[in-house]
Amino acid sequence: MGDSMTGVEVVGTAQQRAWVARVDPPVERLAAGMWSVPVPIPDNPLRYTLCYLIPGDDGLVVVDPGWETEEGWAALEAGLAAAGARAEDVVGIVATHVHPDHHGLSARLAQRSGAWIGMHPAEAATLPARGSARPHDGAMAGWLCGCGASEQEVDELVGPGGPRPDFESMAHPDVLLEDGDALPLRGRTVRAVWTPGHTPGHLCLLEADARVMLTGDHVLPRITPNIGMTPGSDDPALETFLDSLDKIARTDEEHDGLIALPAHEYRFRGLAGRARALQQHHAERCAELVAIVREAGEPTVWEVTARLTWSRPWSEVGRMRIGALAETASHVRYLVDRGELNCDGDPVWGAAVPDETVRVRLPRRAVA
Repeated sequence: MGDSMTGVEVVGTAQQRAWVARVDPPVERLAAGMWSVPVPIPDNPLRYTLCYLIPGDDGLVVVDPGWETEEGWAALEAGLAAAGARAEDVVGIVATHVHPDHHGLSARLAQRSGAWIGMHPAEAATLPARGSARPHDGAMAGWLCGCGASEQEVDELVGPGGPRPDFESMAHPDVLLEDGDALPLRGRTVRAVWTPGHTPGHLCLLEADARVMLTGDHVLPRITPNIGMTPGSDDPALETFLDSLDKIARTDEEHDGLIALPAHEYRFRGLAGRARALQQHHAERCAELVAIVREAGEPTVWEVTARLTWSRPWSEVGRMRIGALAETASHVRYLVDRGELNCDGDPVWGAAVPDETVRVRLPRRAVA
């Protein structure tokens, strides 16, 4: 949710112009015969996902097909047509991660084409089991209450309204891609790079010969991706994200600079510099959080979240307050693990009890 262009050289100039003008970018042919296809996201400030088509000797691999709507499907088909292909020419689908703006159309595309679906095993483990109940609002409401949200605020966030993806219908993988695995695509070598943080099994994809890396949501040119913890999670998301940024920076330097193909915004060079800028952003975020706790005494996690700096006023964040709260929880976990904060009550990264309020406080020695 930050905003920084440190160390970034924009390569996708048409994409950047479209982003600034708040219109969809064009379908574009990229290096090594790849294609970039914008697929719209309903009612979301990100507006679209950049889906990528990677041609091989036996057909196309589609990376992150996008959110499942009729408008999204039409945009994907139009992108395939621009590349001289049809859905039936797709032999593989890779989800960098299973958020609905990336993985939503995978099931429909696989059904139409017979393509395999690939993702990292840790990402597959986050998908709900077939036939299980959909994630219900009760668990989320309990977590929100446990973090300090009021009943009215909980009702606003988990009540009806806005696009609600059917997580149970999301496709499960046929191919599990471990770190360093090559995609099963004849004629070119594209390797999976495991970059946990934004999600447990987030993948980037490296094609060293073409000097490009598909970065999913792990590294974007301007926006700081959400690094959050939600009900029941015990994953130290921020710590793993920072480690993954080191990994991407090293990869960029080892290849003397790669062109980054992100899932949002626009193409750029300067992955190593951008990764370090993101690390610096989170260091500054941690410092801001500690200062808020020191000033407030023993605020709830919700109160801390509301006082942090976001890209828009807290009153205008809307449903994205859940993501903001999850990100604050990940920073709290990171600071608690390092002994810079104490957390009263149930840990904010666990399953909270609705009638308990989780409080964050500094160690006594740090209180003025």
